[in-house]
Amino acid sequence: MWTVVYIAANRAQAEEIRGLLSAEGVLANIRPAGIAMLGDGLYEVMVLESEADEAQAVLCQFAAR
Repeated sequence: MWTVVYIAANRAQAEEIRGLLSAEGVLANIRPAGIAMLGDGLYEVMVLESEADEAQAVLCQFAAR
């Protein structure tokens, strides 16, 4: 089952986060998080439930840089 680990402000940011997770060996997927009013809108970054803790650790490590 897929679990949302991050809500990105736009598709480019979602792709960047997905790439970061993939580089660390975490399978990630993105999907729009609703209908965009202006621009391309919010995107959910999702990982497999079994990899959610690892994904959060990667995101925290990335944010600390």
